[in-house]
Amino acid sequence: MAQSKLITDDYAQLTATKFYDDLQTKQTGLTAAQAAQRLQQVGPNTIQQTQSRSQLKAFLKNFTSLMALLLWVSGLIAMFTGMLELGIAIWAVNLINGCFSFWQEHAAQKATDSLKAMLPTYTQVLRDGQTQQINATELVPGDVFLIQAGNSISADARIMQATSLQVDESALTGESLAVDKQAAYAKGEGHFAERNIVYAGTVAVSGTATAVAVQTGMQTEFGQIAALTQHQKTTVSPLTTELNRLTRQISLIAILIGLVFFVAAIFFVHYPIAKSFIFALGMIVAFIPEGLLPTVTLSLAQGVTRMSKRHALVKELSSVETLGETTVICSDKTGTLTQNQMTINHVWLPQQTYKVSGEGYVNNGHLTLTDQPVDLTSDNDFTLLLRIAALDNDTDIKPGQTTAKPKIMGTPTEAAHLILAQKAGLDLDQLRQTYPRIQELPFDSDRKRMTTLHTQPDGTTVIYVKGALDSTLALCDTILDHGTVRPLTTADTERINQANQHYAAQGLRSLAFAYRPFDGSHDLPDDPANCTIANTEQHLTFIGLTVMADPPRPEIYAAVEKCRRAQIRIIMVTGDSPLTAKSVATKIGITSDQARVVTGDELSAMSDDALQTAVKGEVIFARVAPEQKYRIVQANQHNGEIVASTGDGVNDAPALKQADIGIAMGVTGTDVAKDAADMILTDDNFASIVAAIEEGRTVYSNLQKFLLYILNSNVPEAIPSVLFLFSRGLIPLPLTVMQILTVDLGTDMLPALGLGAEAGEPGVMDQPPRARDAHLLNKAIIWKAFGWYGLFASALSTFAYFFVNWTNGWPQVALSASGNTYVLATTMTLAAIVFCQIAAAINCRTTYNSVFTVGLFSNRRIWWGILFEVVLLAALMYVPVLQGLFNTTAIASRDWAFLLCLPIPLVLIEEGRKALVRHWQA
Repeated sequence: MAQSKLITDDYAQLTATKFYDDLQTKQTGLTAAQAAQRLQQVGPNTIQQTQSRSQLKAFLKNFTSLMALLLWVSGLIAMFTGMLELGIAIWAVNLINGCFSFWQEHAAQKATDSLKAMLPTYTQVLRDGQTQQINATELVPGDVFLIQAGNSISADARIMQATSLQVDESALTGESLAVDKQAAYAKGEGHFAERNIVYAGTVAVSGTATAVAVQTGMQTEFGQIAALTQHQKTTVSPLTTELNRLTRQISLIAILIGLVFFVAAIFFVHYPIAKSFIFALGMIVAFIPEGLLPTVTLSLAQGVTRMSKRHALVKELSSVETLGETTVICSDKTGTLTQNQMTINHVWLPQQTYKVSGEGYVNNGHLTLTDQPVDLTSDNDFTLLLRIAALDNDTDIKPGQTTAKPKIMGTPTEAAHLILAQKAGLDLDQLRQTYPRIQELPFDSDRKRMTTLHTQPDGTTVIYVKGALDSTLALCDTILDHGTVRPLTTADTERINQANQHYAAQGLRSLAFAYRPFDGSHDLPDDPANCTIANTEQHLTFIGLTVMADPPRPEIYAAVEKCRRAQIRIIMVTGDSPLTAKSVATKIGITSDQARVVTGDELSAMSDDALQTAVKGEVIFARVAPEQKYRIVQANQHNGEIVASTGDGVNDAPALKQADIGIAMGVTGTDVAKDAADMILTDDNFASIVAAIEEGRTVYSNLQKFLLYILNSNVPEAIPSVLFLFSRGLIPLPLTVMQILTVDLGTDMLPALGLGAEAGEPGVMDQPPRARDAHLLNKAIIWKAFGWYGLFASALSTFAYFFVNWTNGWPQVALSASGNTYVLATTMTLAAIVFCQIAAAINCRTTYNSVFTVGLFSNRRIWWGILFEVVLLAALMYVPVLQGLFNTTAIASRDWAFLLCLPIPLVLIEEGRKALVRHWQA
């Protein structure tokens, strides 16, 4: 078969004869031989995976980050300088951390190709002139196939015959309203709008059709979007970039310190060059916080766990922190900001307007007139409209199981009208029995109406009509007014149109209702079975309008307000109409009514510079195509924004992949969107995004807190070597290498993880996102770590070392370099550092607030960590095997008393400093 180069729109406009000729097929379908040949040429109707993720590469990437490489080198240096145990321990930490990171991220990935799962399993086709059921993967261009209500559509196809066909294209467009389809060509508004074209991955919700496959597999619109997503490069997360920068900073600091000590050892102490080099290498190892990488990993993992409890599943650990940097959220409307459940909120009759409460496809509201309950027994006009809403209706609603949403079998608009009737107290089953349907003139998109004929209790027949106002009102020559049918005047028509325009300006949709007695007048046939559109839908009596909308989620208002306080902009990007988009955006507070609305066509004509300028202001994007969504994301990123993009349909996948954080809906979202996203909301709740951003900000703050906690112990670890060096050996090393490792990888770890679990400080969402040039390791942290906390810890631990020697005869005798006194002195030095770290863990919990304000014991993990490090310290002191390995010994009760008192003044001094800072800031 010659491959056609015509685009979809061209296929839609061809005559039937030319169309069949171009695809080399016919009305009776392909022959089995033709289908087999084409299948061999074009391949199966599947979504091919163009990029397979290597599990080996995914595993190895956890061992090749800059921090991991630094630890590999540190371990090698330790081994080179004769510290084999230290080198092995550092490498072991690196291995454990890498394996943990791989397991955490691998567990969040899907193991199957979700795009394939979205395609239906079987399709009814015409082959050799006979209807056959084949696997959807065997469908080829030119195949004639059948579509029925409930069928998933397997290929991009042109409709050749259709009866009341409506298709749910939300997987492609993101919009919940079913789209009318027909055999005749008509160009609609927006992308995927050709009336005689259906697309793979969409679902027929009503009617039947015969269609001819035009494109299959990766050539479908569905496949093209998938390919676009697959070929996008994965961006490096801000946290990864920041950790790389932090690694370079720490490496530079360690190397500079090593260089200083190397030069000092040669020119001041007059060490040999070889010995000075080894000593400097040891200092470099001491200043590298070996526990930083596993602590960061475990802290992020804790953030993932906490987010999952708040209905947000994070697939990449680094995404947790990136959320905290978010400055812009590009959000779809339907199903994300709104409930994706059409709801009627007003019923307009010529004489009065009724309000309808409640939302969604459940009977959870009431009907009121001037704030009073409606009495249907005395309101015949309203009762008639409700009856038509319930009976001129082909949809059914199946209640959801437990907390699940109800499932609609039909269209959202008709489902909303069934719920309206139920809210009024009508029994739908009883109503259908009392007014049985005897004839139907199905809805079609040309006339935009649906008509049914029913037998009334008195045996007469009535005609019920619903449809678009413009097409229905034109057929009315009378109006129902307080139970009286009178001629429809020009004033009536103007008033009806004004009401419709009033609601349309608010982004609401309306539906008109009319009726006609089947009384044999005005060319009506004698038998209802002979009714046609021409002889039935005329001389109607207008009753009123129902007004409906897809309501915003109840929690969206508070979530948007929180984003506003946090200075996070929300940009609506939707396939819906400009009027509806702006109405919703204004209503929920995303924009003011002065916001600019850019349509997809306008966006296509925009240059990149113009788009980058547009997204800086108040803007809404409506009627956009899938390819345009990620261009909007890119424009924001070019402006320096950290962008989170939300979505649930296939159309959202490219933007989800391009965004710094892609957020998919877990309930209504397609598998394509979930695979492309970095985070999945299990409750489809926009408020969960805000909670996740708050969690992300807290995680970053906690990262800085335990970075401060870990780094401050480097100073008292290094001071003993300084004393040893500049005393030219007169002061023996107060701390051994294995004792340094004990602090870095032992006693510090659990309290640091406790800091990672610290709750967000008050006002975390009342601050703007941190600047792009803000860094984890800043001047304030360096000063606190080395010049404040570290200084106190160094002084106290050094005091402990000299105090032990003083009690054993120093300065009358030289400082002990071996024996029991030396072991006791190094043990007390280690213990003093550990207890100073207890104070640091408490002090690091808050940046400015008093720890007593947030609750001294509110973070139990901190205290469990403190208990662990005390128990570990005691084990090192009293377990013989550990005593020999770590050069420790048992200490006396007076020594324990000294240690237990150490944290108290350190906490009080820090509380005083924080009080002064709060005073200065006030």
